[in-house]
Parts: sequence; C-alpha cells; structure tokens
Amino acid sequence: MDLSTTNFIGDLVREYSPYSWVASIVNGVIAIVAIMAVGVGPSPMLIWWERKVAAFTQARLGPMRVGPWGLLQTVCDVIKLLFKELITPRGADKLLFFLAPALPLTGSFLVLAVIPWDHNLQVANPGMGVPFIIAVSSLGILGTLLAGWSSNNKFSLLGALRCGAQMISYEVSLSLIMLFVVLMSGSADVREIVLSQQGNVTDWWIIKAPFLGIAAFVMYMISATAELNRGPFDMSEAEQELTAGFHTEYSSTAFAMFFLAEYINMVATSALASVFFLGGFLPFAFPDFGFAPIVGVVASINGALAILPGFFWMAGKILFLITLFMFFRWTYPRPRVDQLMSLEWKFLLPANLILLGLGAVFIAFGLILP
Repeated sequence: MDLSTTNFIGDLVREYSPYSWVASIVNGVIAIVAIMAVGVGPSPMLIWWERKVAAFTQARLGPMRVGPWGLLQTVCDVIKLLFKELITPRGADKLLFFLAPALPLTGSFLVLAVIPWDHNLQVANPGMGVPFIIAVSSLGILGTLLAGWSSNNKFSLLGALRCGAQMISYEVSLSLIMLFVVLMSGSADVREIVLSQQGNVTDWWIIKAPFLGIAAFVMYMISATAELNRGPFDMSEAEQELTAGFHTEYSSTAFAMFFLAEYINMVATSALASVFFLGGFLPFAFPDFGFAPIVGVVASINGALAILPGFFWMAGKILFLITLFMFFRWTYPRPRVDQLMSLEWKFLLPANLILLGLGAVFIAFGLILP
C-alpha cells in the first residue's frame, strides 16, 4: 500500500525533514487534515444547498434571513447544536451510546482516504482499493445498530433494525456494481479505474460499456440512496412511525455527528460514483466523432478545459451527483418497508448478477467501445 503524500507538499516535507520518520509523521498529519477538510469543510454549505434544493422543488425560497441568501443559517445551527445540553437517556449503555456516532464518520473518512482527487492527490493507494472500500464502508452499519441498541428506546431499536436490514441488503448490490466496474476496467486499484477512462466523455464507463454502463449507474444511484438512509428510502427515520429513528435519543454534539456523517457519506458515495462512472478527476472532453470540420474546434475547447486542475473536475462531478441525491429525496414518496426490501432482493440483486454476466460476455467478445 502506498501511504506517501505524492505531491509537492509531501515532497517538500521529505526534502527538508532531518529524518524520514519525521517526514512520515508530518505528511500523515497533513493527510489527516486534508481528508477532514474535504469531508467536513463542504458539509455546512451542502446543508444550505439542500435547503435551497428543497425550496426549489416546493416553489418557495428556503432560508433567506441570516446572511445573504441565508448563507449563515447553517453556521447558526451548528453553534446552537454545540451549546445544547448533551443528554444521556436513563438505562443507556453510555460507552456504546457515545461510541456509535464516531463509527459512521470513521468509515466515511477511510473511504475518502483512498479516493484519487487528482493525478498526485491521494492519501493512500492500496492495490486492492475496491475491496478495501467495501470492507470499511460497513462501519456505518455498525454505528447505526449500536446507536439504536444502546439508547434503551424501543423506537431507536426499531429504527436501527430497519436500518441494519436495509443497509446490509443494499450493500450487496453496491458491492456487485463495484465488482462490475473492476471487471470492465481490469483493475481493483481505484486510481487505475480512473485512468482507464482517459480520453473524452465516451471513454467514461457510463458510456464506454454500451447500455450496461447506464444500467449500472442507475442501479448504483438507487442502491446508494438506500445505503445512505436518505429519502425516499429513509425508513430508519420515518417520522410518522419512529419519531427520529435510531438517533431519537441523541442531542447536541452527538446528534451533530450523525447529521455530519450523512453529508460526509454523500460526499464519499458521490466521489465513488464519479470514479467508477464519470472519469473521476479527468476533465470533461467533447468527442469529435472523426468529423473533420469540427476536429480543430473541439481540440481547442478540450485543451482549454484541460487547463483546470483535476480537483476542480472531481468537485464539480461530486456536487452534481449530490444534487441528484437531494432531488431524489424531495421528489419521490417513501415506499413501505417490505417494498424497499423487495426492490433489493427481487429486482436489484438478480439484475446485478445478470449485469456481471453480461459484462463478462462484453469483455470476452470485445464489445466495449474503443
């Protein structure tokens, strides 16, 4: 596993550090701070953005009073949460009660650590990055189950059981979709998957694997919505049935950690979708289709777009995908629990198994677009 910070900052630290172990510690701290910044930094803005998306879909304005266009509303909410009293329910298992909110955050940060944000911006590059992602993402399920069980509240326990069943079920489909991309690209290395899409937009896996890529992307977005516990698949927090579900008893900073984990999970899930289907940090490039009159113009446009750094393109794709998740939440009605589970076991799982088989056929007969 490559744990070095392979960019100008890491090289600068290694060059001027008297000892290699000092450079390793300093680069490790830099990497941790960078991942925290990528995960936590955008979250307040994403909360504000979701309120605006919800307002747009419901033909209203959303937050407008605190700061210009309501930009400071989330800041005020964060300050309010930090100064609220942290209440521990009677009969709760205190150790597990306060450990539970940290586990979803830990899983999200571990996923973000292996995401390539640019050619030379990646904290860790394990050769088997996809299996690593599948493994560490399960920490979120454990945190939810512990939160519901340790709260000593029947509504929390029911929400946790729903959430655990839902997340474990849809994790199977998510894993199969990731393995489909590994099959198509020929590598389980996350960075190599991005580099396998070099060229223009027709080289992204959503298009490069005809029909299969689009089907895989659609099923990924459905499965990811269920894995994130977001509407319309927020069965573990169904307010009409379970008050607030597994985090009913949480307040102050502990509740804020669950709330923060939801948005960091969205960033991580959208980053993975970008890596697997939309070229990751690679720039948007138009195809010329070999049409001579437009070859020069297209080349000039693509050259101008390529000037922008990869981190910019990665951020843009992530924001686009997060906005899709937000529109899903505020557009579609919530299904019943049995309908949600039937969707996974009776439709998505068989469809993903068929998708893997068809992917193998496409590879064997060379049907992937050049």
